Amino acid sequence: MLTVSELWRHPVKSLQGIRVDEISIDYRGVVGDRRWGLRDLATDNVLTGRRVPELLLATGGDGSVTLPSGRTTSDNAELSEWLQRDVELIGTADGLRSTYEVPLDPLDGETNWVSWQGPAASFVDSTKAAVSMISAPMMRGWDHRRFRMNVVFHSAGDTTLVGQRVRLGTAVLDVVREVDRCVMVTRPQPNLDRDLEVLRSILHDHSGMLGVGALVVEPGVVRIGDTVEPFN
Repeated sequence: MLTVSELWRHPVKSLQGIRVDEISIDYRGVVGDRRWGLRDLATDNVLTGRRVPELLLATGGDGSVTLPSGRTTSDNAELSEWLQRDVELIGTADGLRSTYEVPLDPLDGETNWVSWQGPAASFVDSTKAAVSMISAPMMRGWDHRRFRMNVVFHSAGDTTLVGQRVRLGTAVLDVVREVDRCVMVTRPQPNLDRDLEVLRSILHDHSGMLGVGALVVEPGVVRIGDTVEPFN
């Protein structure tokens, strides 16, 4: 049985997240998760740790950023000075779809980038998944922060959920896909060094996939200790 052992939300896209005891889920995903982003004024792209690894060293709040220095701010001038580019901290709005970038080669964070648009009113990457889930054994001994997941299960078996409708806490989800991984999981973070072997192992052992993504059928609440149950 898959039982929830960790819950996370990441208020600002690509920044460090917050570990919590419960999450609320609406039709956009986890409430308070990826509901803010840093937009590059020159390109109009919402920045990610793939393009700007410095993001992974800060922590996101609800409408604020705690910089590596420990200072918390929402001032765009201060955020721009930190990243050495003109940025603004923006929130989601109904109908807003943001543009992101990813390297064509998962191991290459320097060249051959492509862009795409994410879903409306959220800063998650994919229109095909709003809630992300993974079993702890799949992450081996790697730090869980590398993967930016919402729900962690203490036992193995998340890939077997793909194609199923499940109840998780009081929410109902359609598990629709595995999550493809890119160079971002190799980036340095607080107390974590750069590690290309993480992605090489995922590419070799799991064809570049780790964890699963789900769409929301019915909103609800998920707490530590809740289990996944097939929906009848």
